[in-house]
Amino acid sequence: MLTGRLGRFCRGAGRIVLDAVLPPLCLRCAEIVESPGTLCAACWQGFSFIAPPYCARCADPFAADPGAGALCARCLTRPPRYRRARAALVYDQESRRLVLPFKHGDRTDLARACGTWMARAGAEILADADIVAPVPLHWRRLLARRYNQAQLLARAVVRHAEDRERLSLAPDLLRRRRWTGSQSGLRAEERRGNVRAAFDVHPRWAGEIAGKAVVLVDDVLTTGATVESCTRVLQRGGARHVDVLTLARVVRPAV
Repeated sequence: MLTGRLGRFCRGAGRIVLDAVLPPLCLRCAEIVESPGTLCAACWQGFSFIAPPYCARCADPFAADPGAGALCARCLTRPPRYRRARAALVYDQESRRLVLPFKHGDRTDLARACGTWMARAGAEILADADIVAPVPLHWRRLLARRYNQAQLLARAVVRHAEDRERLSLAPDLLRRRRWTGSQSGLRAEERRGNVRAAFDVHPRWAGEIAGKAVVLVDDVLTTGATVESCTRVLQRGGARHVDVLTLARVVRPAV
């Protein structure tokens, strides 16, 4: 017991010294904050965190509560292949200033906080999941970027999930077997065509996903073309169902 108390005291003292020399900064604006890996009050209020009411399928926010289990017009018109999608943030001008540095600017330190928000937003889909897997990058993109942001998020999500001991992190569950380039600037149909047949299940996981519930993790859900293509592959491999969890999602006007 004494050893434990001494350890806690040393860690606390070390934190005080470190904060005095290198004070913790807001993840977005670099203002001094109370604890590491957090946002200042102004940035927190500027973010649009997604909360009910939203579509039971894709989590697109509703302006008014239509009742439990309600689906948006898009999911009624064109149901996605995945069972449910959840996201922590609306992808807008404010959240973009967090997502883009994380994705393209080597701000890998953001993964921990983002994973905490995602684990909270996706608690219901993580509750009955077996496997958590990132959307993969092509090896050429991975070589240039040096990290897969979706993989960092997936690891952080599992670390912060309530029942993390039960979840299996599968960073190589899927492979991007051909170069697809960037999806930016492409229309929905073009995006779907661009990623068609672009993914497969890694041979080491063949036969391991049959009957399993898989949660796909990515940074931003835009049209859903990429996760739909991944979902198709996992369903062919026998997955019981596939859910999607992203840091942010594009919210489009109702149709």
